[in-house]
Amino acid sequence: MLSKPVYDKMNAQITHEMASAYLYLSMAAYFEHENLPGFASWMRVQFGEEQQHGLKFMDYILERGNKVALQPIPQPEVEFSSPLDVFKQTLAHEKKVTSLILAIYAEAVAQNDVAAQIFLQWFVNEQVEEEANASQIVDILTKIGDSAGGLYQLDHQLGKRGAD
Repeated sequence: MLSKPVYDKMNAQITHEMASAYLYLSMAAYFEHENLPGFASWMRVQFGEEQQHGLKFMDYILERGNKVALQPIPQPEVEFSSPLDVFKQTLAHEKKVTSLILAIYAEAVAQNDVAAQIFLQWFVNEQVEEEANASQIVDILTKIGDSAGGLYQLDHQLGKRGAD
């Protein structure tokens, strides 16, 4: 069984991961509306990854003998001003998720739960990758500026991303 402090944080993380998925689905809808199918596809892949992350937490909680208590998922942002705005929000969101994962990890350390620490290491590594990807796209979009050609070239590149 997980200790109550670790359990509480992990159970809450399921909601955070599903809320992340919902946010990325909202961003995908924005990009579809803006006729940027590559950006939309990238966000749909992100949506699926976040769902899988939530399921990983759920499965782990169950493997440790605890019950899962699902919570409501808040409505995501639906208004965005530009692709750059979307990816700046994505980067800020991933940084928030990183802080949540690190807080769970710190609690696992405090509770001397080595198994949870090992489980969480995958998420720590994943967050490094998530932040790097979002940061790179923010950088590229900043360099592109108002170039429609650059935007459509990036849209084409992002559309090549497949599910991991």
